[in-house]
Amino acid sequence: MNTINYNIKIESEKFGKLMDETFVDRTQFKLFLKMIHGCLELKNDLVFFNGDDFLVNIPYKYLSQSIILTTSKPYEFTEHVRSKIEALVTK
Repeated sequence: MNTINYNIKIESEKFGKLMDETFVDRTQFKLFLKMIHGCLELKNDLVFFNGDDFLVNIPYKYLSQSIILTTSKPYEFTEHVRSKIEALVTK
């Protein structure tokens, strides 16, 4: 089973890594990027809470001075399983 992992990193010169989040769902990734872009265009703080375990609050001042990097990498489940099995065999 092959999927694509989408990653977003927000790094600040002053604070270091502010966010490093990986998405499996392309639609959620696109929505999150559009939210960040909207915050930058409208000069709003980036505030997001998923209602469970993920809270982000980055003031616009620091968001606009940060570097935002996105990547997409293919992820093969078979490689993950193979590395786990190899680790068990070598023990």
